[in-house]
Amino acid sequence: MSSGLDPESGKCPHLSAIFDDDSESAALLSRYNAVVKWHAHCAHEFAYPAKRRKIAPPECGVCQLPLSRPYACLHCSMACCWQDKHIQRHLQDSGHDLCVDVKTGYVFCIECDDFVYDSTLVRAYSSLNLRIQETATRFEDKSKKGREPFVAWVPSTQEVAALESTLPAPCQGRRGLLNLGQTCFMNVILQSFIANPLLRNYYLSDKHNSKLCKVKDCTSCEMDKLYSEIYSENSTPYGPIDLLAKMWRVSSELSGYAQQDAHEFFITALNQIHATSRGSTSLQCICIIHSTFAGLLQSDVKCERCGKVADKTDPMLDISLELKGETGNEQTLTLASCLRRFTHPEKLGPNEYSCEKCGKASHASKRLSIRKLPPVLSFQFKRFEHKSVDKSAARKIEAPVRFPASLNMAPYTTLVMHKQEQLKESSAPASLIPDRNLGPASLYEYDLFAVVCHEGQIDNGHYTCFARSHDEWYRYDDDKVTHSTLGACLNSQAYMCFYVKRHLDYKPYVTPSYVVTREQEAVKEKEREREKEAARMREVEDALLAAI
Repeated sequence: MSSGLDPESGKCPHLSAIFDDDSESAALLSRYNAVVKWHAHCAHEFAYPAKRRKIAPPECGVCQLPLSRPYACLHCSMACCWQDKHIQRHLQDSGHDLCVDVKTGYVFCIECDDFVYDSTLVRAYSSLNLRIQETATRFEDKSKKGREPFVAWVPSTQEVAALESTLPAPCQGRRGLLNLGQTCFMNVILQSFIANPLLRNYYLSDKHNSKLCKVKDCTSCEMDKLYSEIYSENSTPYGPIDLLAKMWRVSSELSGYAQQDAHEFFITALNQIHATSRGSTSLQCICIIHSTFAGLLQSDVKCERCGKVADKTDPMLDISLELKGETGNEQTLTLASCLRRFTHPEKLGPNEYSCEKCGKASHASKRLSIRKLPPVLSFQFKRFEHKSVDKSAARKIEAPVRFPASLNMAPYTTLVMHKQEQLKESSAPASLIPDRNLGPASLYEYDLFAVVCHEGQIDNGHYTCFARSHDEWYRYDDDKVTHSTLGACLNSQAYMCFYVKRHLDYKPYVTPSYVVTREQEAVKEKEREREKEAARMREVEDALLAAI
């Protein structure tokens, strides 16, 4: 394919010529914004699979076939398909240069015969999508407040001075971890923590400074040291000895040099970081662990005698999935089929449930759903099956599981599942769809960023990890770090998968409860001190009067 891009700047000269002219630039941006805004409104209106409004899709201006992914000309109102090169033919015949992929916002130049990049258009695409997401998001609470609008960070004078006084350190953010004696289970989980954007931003922004912390055996301090080592100039493999020693002291199950389960280490590490992090509470915790991994599972138990539904919510830090499809076998497994089985109703016998309304034991159905989605989703596939108490009788399930690079969790949430049931049980009009209470569909989208793999058998296996760094994929095998591909990652035998929300949703800022409590206690303490001082002064005055 020939290319007319500027060899020095790498920019499209035809697009640059348009931006040099103010009137042409304004007209181009106006058309670009209109096209992006149209698609954003369509994409962010959540519709249910059960019933959809019949909206005619746009048609190709050449072949009149419906367009699932239209390409719009940026010089006129023509929209065509890409597959049969109708949009390229239109650009050539009309003498127009540019068209845009409505779905992604990418611009194609017919003269350069390539997709071209421009920072102005990228910013316009991102800001328009974000603005529509913010207006489409509503939180189901008493205040009925909308989503907190995004405000770009503008450094203050003090922050500018602080940034100018810093010295940039060359680092890759990728570093192998030494195997300290069958500690591959720990290394893969630590590599997933390092690749986690929320944990990374927390520790690299000095939210927990290990040099100022006074907590004894603080696991969060060890995490701070780990990030400091990974993002240092040193690229040689690092041995997290202190972190391993602390985990041994707090967990007798993980101590010693025997091979351990990576998922067990993951849960133990989360609990220890939670216990030693700022903002850690036993109720409505806002520490970094719960802010990153915590969600809510809802259990709905429906009595088959009277129809009463009893719901209960439980906190979750991850989701463990059985390696059985919807039909109960281990063939052709996918993450979606495992999630459908996870949220599928199961029958309960009369000995397992007693209805509060009936007052009698009765048959019932129980279904799980996700009430609250966390920013980071962690999935564990139950590959190690223990059919008896004897651990030697355990076996490993080798069935492959296909998992996607991007995941939409809407079908497995409580709100969507309840809405689908209501639509099936009633003859609701199609005008009820879409429902703005569900927010835009983009709030349910997740992107894969790390995968933990187990190779070998249950008693002599080895853990490796795939992780994303700067939009590139790498394979971590203890101290060895090699460049890899997304395809290799998706074809691996996954034991754990980690997904991060593509667009984080923010509620309006509220002062944390622990801060309010701390401030109230400080006020009460000052009041008690004033009362003690007043009582002491009265005693002194009484003693002086008695002496006179």
